[in-house]
Amino acid sequence: MPNIIGGKYKRTKLEVPEKIVRPTSALKREAIFSILESYAMRHSIEIYENKSIIDIYAGSGLVGLEAISRGMKMSYFIENNRNVINILEKNCKKICKKNEFKIYFENAINGVNRLFRVDPSIIFIDPPYKKENICYILKQILKNNIKLLNTFIVIEADKEEKILVPKELNILKEKIYGKTKLLFLN
Repeated sequence: MPNIIGGKYKRTKLEVPEKIVRPTSALKREAIFSILESYAMRHSIEIYENKSIIDIYAGSGLVGLEAISRGMKMSYFIENNRNVINILEKNCKKICKKNEFKIYFENAINGVNRLFRVDPSIIFIDPPYKKENICYILKQILKNNIKLLNTFIVIEADKEEKILVPKELNILKEKIYGKTKLLFLN
Protein backbone atom coordinates (compact mmCIF):
# COMPACT_ATOMS: atom_id res chain seq x y z
CA MET A 1 0.00 0.00 0.00
CA PRO A 2 1.47 3.37 -0.99
CA ASN A 3 1.41 6.24 1.44
CA ILE A 4 1.34 10.04 1.49
CA ILE A 5 4.93 11.30 1.50
CA GLY A 6 4.61 14.91 2.64
CA GLY A 7 2.50 17.33 4.64
CA LYS A 8 0.16 16.81 7.56
CA TYR A 9 -0.99 13.32 6.47
CA LYS A 10 2.53 12.02 5.82
CA ARG A 11 2.77 8.21 6.13
CA THR A 12 -1.01 7.70 5.78
CA LYS A 13 -1.49 4.50 3.79
CA LEU A 14 -3.87 4.50 0.84
CA GLU A 15 -5.50 1.69 -1.11
CA VAL A 16 -4.75 1.06 -4.78
CA PRO A 17 -6.95 -1.07 -7.04
CA GLU A 18 -4.70 -3.92 -8.11
CA LYS A 19 -4.17 -4.52 -11.84
CA ILE A 20 -6.54 -1.66 -12.76
CA VAL A 21 -4.37 1.41 -12.17
CA ARG A 22 -0.69 2.30 -12.26
CA PRO A 23 -0.13 4.48 -9.17
CA THR A 24 2.32 7.38 -9.34
CA SER A 25 5.34 6.24 -7.33
CA ALA A 26 6.59 8.06 -4.25
CA LEU A 27 9.73 9.06 -6.18
CA LYS A 28 7.70 10.70 -8.97
CA ARG A 29 5.28 12.37 -6.53
CA GLU A 30 8.22 13.82 -4.60
CA ALA A 31 9.72 15.08 -7.87
CA ILE A 32 6.42 16.64 -8.97
CA PHE A 33 5.90 18.59 -5.76
CA SER A 34 9.57 19.52 -5.33
CA ILE A 35 9.79 20.92 -8.85
CA LEU A 36 6.49 22.81 -8.57
CA GLU A 37 7.22 24.18 -5.09
CA SER A 38 10.70 25.30 -6.13
CA TYR A 39 9.43 27.04 -9.29
CA ALA A 40 6.55 28.65 -7.39
CA MET A 41 8.89 29.94 -4.67
CA ARG A 42 11.32 31.43 -7.21
CA HIS A 43 8.45 33.20 -9.03
CA SER A 44 6.33 34.16 -5.98
CA ILE A 45 3.40 31.95 -7.01
CA GLU A 46 1.04 30.48 -4.38
CA ILE A 47 0.19 26.90 -5.29
CA TYR A 48 -1.63 25.66 -2.17
CA GLU A 49 -3.54 28.33 -0.27
CA ASN A 50 -7.06 28.79 -1.70
CA LYS A 51 -6.10 26.72 -4.76
CA SER A 52 -7.11 23.37 -6.20
CA ILE A 53 -5.63 20.47 -8.09
CA ILE A 54 -7.48 18.72 -10.91
CA ASP A 55 -6.38 15.08 -11.00
CA ILE A 56 -7.40 13.67 -14.41
CA TYR A 57 -7.37 9.85 -14.67
CA ALA A 58 -7.26 10.00 -10.88
CA GLY A 59 -7.03 6.30 -10.10
CA SER A 60 -6.49 5.92 -6.36
CA GLY A 61 -6.02 9.70 -6.03
CA LEU A 62 -2.44 9.64 -4.78
CA VAL A 63 -1.38 12.92 -6.42
CA GLY A 64 -4.52 14.88 -5.52
CA LEU A 65 -4.44 13.61 -1.94
CA GLU A 66 -0.73 14.41 -1.67
CA ALA A 67 -1.66 17.99 -2.62
CA ILE A 68 -4.34 18.12 0.11
CA SER A 69 -1.81 16.86 2.65
CA ARG A 70 0.54 19.68 1.62
CA GLY A 71 -2.12 22.38 2.10
CA MET A 72 -4.20 22.47 -1.09
CA LYS A 73 -7.74 23.73 -0.45
CA MET A 74 -9.53 21.39 -2.91
CA SER A 75 -8.91 18.32 -5.04
CA TYR A 76 -11.06 17.54 -8.05
CA PHE A 77 -10.80 13.96 -9.26
CA ILE A 78 -11.87 12.79 -12.73
CA GLU A 79 -12.14 9.01 -13.09
CA ASN A 80 -14.37 6.80 -15.25
CA ASN A 81 -14.00 3.34 -13.70
CA ARG A 82 -16.63 2.52 -11.07
CA ASN A 83 -14.43 -0.04 -9.25
CA VAL A 84 -11.60 2.49 -9.04
CA ILE A 85 -13.95 5.24 -7.82
CA ASN A 86 -15.02 3.13 -4.85
CA ILE A 87 -11.40 2.95 -3.66
CA LEU A 88 -10.77 6.60 -4.58
CA GLU A 89 -13.71 7.64 -2.43
CA LYS A 90 -12.41 5.61 0.54
CA ASN A 91 -8.99 7.23 0.17
CA CYS A 92 -10.53 10.71 -0.01
CA LYS A 93 -12.56 10.14 3.14
CA LYS A 94 -9.39 9.01 4.92
CA ILE A 95 -7.51 12.25 4.08
CA CYS A 96 -10.03 14.98 3.26
CA LYS A 97 -12.85 16.82 4.90
CA LYS A 98 -16.07 16.61 2.87
CA ASN A 99 -15.60 20.06 1.31
CA GLU A 100 -11.99 19.35 0.24
CA PHE A 101 -12.71 16.94 -2.61
CA LYS A 102 -15.10 16.32 -5.49
CA ILE A 103 -15.12 13.18 -7.62
CA TYR A 104 -16.46 13.30 -11.18
CA PHE A 105 -17.42 9.89 -12.55
CA GLU A 106 -16.76 10.52 -16.24
CA ASN A 107 -14.14 10.44 -18.94
CA ALA A 108 -11.38 13.05 -19.17
CA ILE A 109 -12.97 15.13 -21.95
CA ASN A 110 -16.32 15.47 -20.16
CA GLY A 111 -14.48 16.09 -16.89
CA VAL A 112 -12.57 19.08 -18.23
CA ASN A 113 -15.82 20.59 -19.48
CA ARG A 114 -16.80 21.19 -15.85
CA LEU A 115 -16.70 24.41 -13.90
CA PHE A 116 -14.25 24.28 -11.00
CA ARG A 117 -15.20 26.70 -8.22
CA VAL A 118 -11.70 26.79 -6.70
CA ASP A 119 -9.04 28.01 -9.15
CA PRO A 120 -6.54 25.29 -10.03
CA SER A 121 -2.83 25.78 -9.52
CA ILE A 122 -2.06 22.23 -10.71
CA ILE A 123 -3.67 20.04 -13.36
CA PHE A 124 -2.28 16.50 -13.28
CA ILE A 125 -2.85 14.26 -16.31
CA ASP A 126 -1.87 10.59 -15.98
CA PRO A 127 -3.69 8.56 -18.65
CA PRO A 128 -3.09 4.91 -19.50
CA TYR A 129 0.21 5.04 -21.37
CA LYS A 130 -0.08 5.55 -25.15
CA LYS A 131 -3.89 5.14 -25.10
CA GLU A 132 -5.22 8.68 -24.89
CA ASN A 133 -4.85 11.81 -26.99
CA ILE A 134 -3.17 14.08 -24.45
CA CYS A 135 -2.96 16.96 -26.94
CA TYR A 136 -6.74 16.94 -27.33
CA ILE A 137 -7.20 17.07 -23.55
CA LEU A 138 -4.75 19.98 -23.35
CA LYS A 139 -6.69 21.82 -26.08
CA GLN A 140 -9.95 21.27 -24.16
CA ILE A 141 -8.36 22.62 -20.98
CA LEU A 142 -7.29 25.74 -22.87
CA LYS A 143 -10.63 26.09 -24.68
CA ASN A 144 -12.52 25.94 -21.38
CA ASN A 145 -10.16 28.45 -19.71
CA ILE A 146 -9.37 26.00 -16.90
CA LYS A 147 -5.65 26.76 -17.10
CA LEU A 148 -5.05 30.16 -15.57
CA LEU A 149 -1.92 32.31 -15.76
CA ASN A 150 -0.19 30.50 -12.87
CA THR A 151 -1.66 27.04 -13.37
CA PHE A 152 0.87 24.27 -13.91
CA ILE A 153 0.03 21.22 -15.99
CA VAL A 154 1.94 18.04 -15.17
CA ILE A 155 1.72 15.05 -17.49
CA GLU A 156 2.90 11.55 -16.62
CA ALA A 157 3.41 9.47 -19.76
CA ASP A 158 5.48 6.72 -21.30
CA LYS A 159 8.94 8.17 -22.03
CA GLU A 160 8.63 7.17 -25.71
CA GLU A 161 5.27 8.88 -26.18
CA LYS A 162 5.35 11.99 -28.36
CA ILE A 163 3.12 14.63 -26.83
CA LEU A 164 2.11 17.52 -29.05
CA VAL A 165 1.96 20.56 -26.79
CA PRO A 166 -0.33 23.38 -27.99
CA LYS A 167 1.59 26.57 -28.80
CA GLU A 168 -0.20 28.43 -25.98
CA LEU A 169 1.69 26.31 -23.43
CA ASN A 170 5.37 26.41 -22.49
CA ILE A 171 7.40 23.37 -21.50
CA LEU A 172 9.07 24.22 -18.19
CA LYS A 173 10.81 20.90 -17.58
CA GLU A 174 10.90 17.27 -18.65
CA LYS A 175 12.19 14.52 -16.34
CA ILE A 176 12.69 10.83 -17.15
CA TYR A 177 12.19 8.13 -14.49
CA GLY A 178 12.77 4.65 -15.90
CA LYS A 179 10.03 4.07 -18.50
CA THR A 180 8.15 7.22 -17.50
CA LYS A 181 8.48 10.90 -18.27
CA LEU A 182 7.07 13.84 -16.37
CA LEU A 183 6.32 16.90 -18.47
CA PHE A 184 5.78 20.24 -16.72
CA LEU A 185 3.86 22.91 -18.65
CA ASN A 186 2.74 26.45 -17.98
